[in-house]
Amino acid sequence: MHLSLTVPLCYSSASEDLGCRRGDFSRKHYGSVELLISSDADGAIQRAGRFRVENGSSDETLDYTPGTWRRTDVHLENPEYHTRWFFKYFLGKVHQNYVGTDAEKNPFYLSVVLSDQNNQRVPQYRAILWRKTGTLKISLPYSPTKTLSVKSILSAMNMDRFEKGPREILNPEIQKDLLVLEEQEGSVNFKFGVLYAKDGQLTDDEMFSNETGSENFDKFLSLLGDTITLQGWAGYRGGLDTKNDTTGIKSIYTVYQGHELMFHVSTMLPYSKENKQQVERKRHIGNDIVTIVFQEGDDASSSFKPSMIRSHFTHIFALVRYNSQNDSYRLKIFSEESVPLFGPPLPSPPVFTDHQEFRDFLLVKLINGEKATLETPTFAQKRQRTLDMLIRSLYQDLMPDLHKNMLNRRSFSDVLPESPKSARKKEEARQAEFVRIGQALKLKTIVRGDAPTSLVTTGLCRKEPWESQLFCSTFPYDIVCADSWGQSVLVATDAAGVMLLDGESLPPVHVFDRTMVVKQMHVLEPQDLLITRTDKGKDARLYVFRLSTIKKGLEERQLIRGKCDSRENKLEKTKGCHLYSINTHHGSELRIVAAIRNKLLLITRKHPRFSAVATGADSPVEEFQYIREICLCDPPVVMSLVDGPTGENDNMICVAYKHQFDLINESTGDAYRLHHAEANRVNFVAAIDVYEDGEAGLLLCYNYICYYKKVCPFNGSTPMIQSNTSDFHFSWNQMPNAIGRLPRQQFSGPHPAHCC
Repeated sequence: MHLSLTVPLCYSSASEDLGCRRGDFSRKHYGSVELLISSDADGAIQRAGRFRVENGSSDETLDYTPGTWRRTDVHLENPEYHTRWFFKYFLGKVHQNYVGTDAEKNPFYLSVVLSDQNNQRVPQYRAILWRKTGTLKISLPYSPTKTLSVKSILSAMNMDRFEKGPREILNPEIQKDLLVLEEQEGSVNFKFGVLYAKDGQLTDDEMFSNETGSENFDKFLSLLGDTITLQGWAGYRGGLDTKNDTTGIKSIYTVYQGHELMFHVSTMLPYSKENKQQVERKRHIGNDIVTIVFQEGDDASSSFKPSMIRSHFTHIFALVRYNSQNDSYRLKIFSEESVPLFGPPLPSPPVFTDHQEFRDFLLVKLINGEKATLETPTFAQKRQRTLDMLIRSLYQDLMPDLHKNMLNRRSFSDVLPESPKSARKKEEARQAEFVRIGQALKLKTIVRGDAPTSLVTTGLCRKEPWESQLFCSTFPYDIVCADSWGQSVLVATDAAGVMLLDGESLPPVHVFDRTMVVKQMHVLEPQDLLITRTDKGKDARLYVFRLSTIKKGLEERQLIRGKCDSRENKLEKTKGCHLYSINTHHGSELRIVAAIRNKLLLITRKHPRFSAVATGADSPVEEFQYIREICLCDPPVVMSLVDGPTGENDNMICVAYKHQFDLINESTGDAYRLHHAEANRVNFVAAIDVYEDGEAGLLLCYNYICYYKKVCPFNGSTPMIQSNTSDFHFSWNQMPNAIGRLPRQQFSGPHPAHCC
C-alpha cells in the first residue's frame, strides 16, 4: 500500500517544527544555520522577521566530515507528477465520487478510480479524500477475487466513524467542483524575482534603480531560461502583462520537470527616471515568495542582507555571486525563520564550477523553498480556511439533491470496475455522459491554459491544437501530399509535379516534373531519404531517393528530373502498390510495408556499412532488401507499422479493411482482431502509432470517431489486446479527411505526440 500526503492532516507550528529539526541534523545536512535579525542600513532593528542563513559551511567543532556532494542529491520535494491526481487520473474517466460527514459533522468527499499503476498494465485503485484539513491520496492494489468497498478505502485512510455515511454522487457536474478543490493544492507553476545588485549597493532603492545589468548578469539569465517576448505570450505569465507591454517587453521563462517558471527580472521590468523607488519593479519582485539576488563583487566586498529589501512577502532570498577567475557560482540561502527546512542541502563549500549542475541545483532549491513556504502558518491557515469554505459550500449545494436521487444510497457498495458491462443500459448511458462531461472539462482547462501540469507547454511557441500557421498563401496548385524538409515543405501536385516551398518570400523550386505523379511521400532527413509512391494502378511503384543528391542537383541548377530520369530509383517488386507505410518510431532499421492489392511486401534497409552508401551511389535502391510477403483476405485501406519492445518477432502491422482494424504479426503473418467498427458505412481515416515509455499504442480513426488502444507486447505468439484502463475514445464535430502527427517536441506529459 502506498500513501501520498499532499497537505498535512495535522497542522503544527512551523516555528516549533523548525526548533525540533535544528541541532545535529541541520548542522550536518545544512551546514551552518544561523538566525539573522533584520536591521536597516544604520543598524536599527526593523520589525521584519528573522532570517535563517544557509551557506554550506560545517561546524568545525563537530566530529563530522561532510560527504561529497552528488548530483543525485538534487530532487524536487512533492514533485509535479505527485500532484493533481484528479485532473490526471480521474477527470474524463469512469470513476466514483462520494459525500459524507465525519464524526465532527465536517463534510468530506471521496473519489475512487481504477487505473493502471504507472502505465505498467497492473490495475490499481487510486483514491482521494477531500477534507478541510487537506487532501489525502492513497493507492491500493486491485484483486479480481476480492472486491474493494468504500468503507475499506476510508478505513485505510483512518476514517472509521461517520456522522453520515458516504453516498455516491451521480451528478456529472460534481467533476467541476472537485477540480476547483484540487486547485487549492497550490500552483504547479512558479514566479521568482531576480534582482541585480552592483558591488557596494546596500539599499533596495539602489538595486531596483539599475537600468541594465552586466555581461555576467546576462550570462546568468541565459543560464536560468529563455528570453521570451511578452506580447502574445501564451504560456504561464506569472502576473506579467502579455497584451500591452506595461510590465516590460521581454522576460525570462523556462520549464523544469513539469513546472513552468517565469522570472521577474528587475532590469527587464519598466524603469522610471522620475520614480526613485521604482514602484513598478517592486510591485512584482516584492510580491514574489522567492527572490534571487545576483550581486556583483568578490567575497571581500559588502554582502547582501535580507534587511536591505523592504518586503513583508518575500520569505526566501538566494544570493548568487559569479567568480570570473575560475568561472564558478557561489550560492547562499536566506530563509524566513518560520519556513521549514528544505533541500537540497548546499555543498561545502557552496561553489559550483559546472554551470548546468548549478542551474539544476538552484531551480530545485527555489521550487522546494516556495513549496516549504506554503506550509508556514501564514499560508497554511489561509489555504485551510479557503478549502473549508469551498467544501461546506459544495455540501450545501448538494443537500437538495439528497431527495432527488442524485445522491445514490448505495453508500458502502462495492467500487464499480471501469467496465460497465454488467450495468443496466441506464447506468451505461449515465457513465457515458459522465465521461463526456469530464473530457470536455479537461479539454477546456487545457485550451484555457489552466492545465494543472505543463502537459500543454511544448516549448517557447505554444499554439492551440487547431491553430493554423500560414506558410504560403499564393500557391496556385492543389496539393496531393506533402512533407517538411528542414524549414521548407516538399509538396506534390498532379498539375505541376513536385516542388519545394520556402515560404512567401521565395518562389517554388521544381524538383520533379509532372511526369512524376506522386501520391504519397516521406522525407526522412536523419536517413538522407525521400520515399514516394508514384502513379496509380498497375504502373504504381515505390521510389527512393537520396536527399543529398536532390539537394546537390538543386544547388547546381540541374535540369528538373522526370520519371525517365528516376528509373534507377524504383523498387521493382513494388509494382502495383496502392498504399505503403513506414515505421515512425525509428530504431536500428527502417521498415517499409507496401500493399499490392491484398498482398503485403515487407522491405527493410540494410545497415549502411553493408550497403552502397560507401560507394557513393546516387540511388539507394541497392540498400533495400525484400524480407517476406503476407497475404490478407482483403486489400487494406489504412495501414500503420507498430514497433515491438524488442524488435525480435514482435513487430506488428495494423491494417484496416471491411469494418475492422486487425493486427498482423510481421514474422508469422498471423492476424488478430483489434477493433470492430460498429457502423453501417465505415470511412477509414488513419491508424497512428503512438509510443509512451517504450510501449506502443494505436489511435484508430474512422468516421467521426478516434479510439486509442494500448497494444501490449506479444505473449508468445498472441498479442494482448484486451481492454485497458488507459484506452479512451473521442469524437470529431466533422468527419476529418486526414489526421497527421505533429513533430515530437519537448513535452512533460504522458503523451509523446500531438495529432491534428
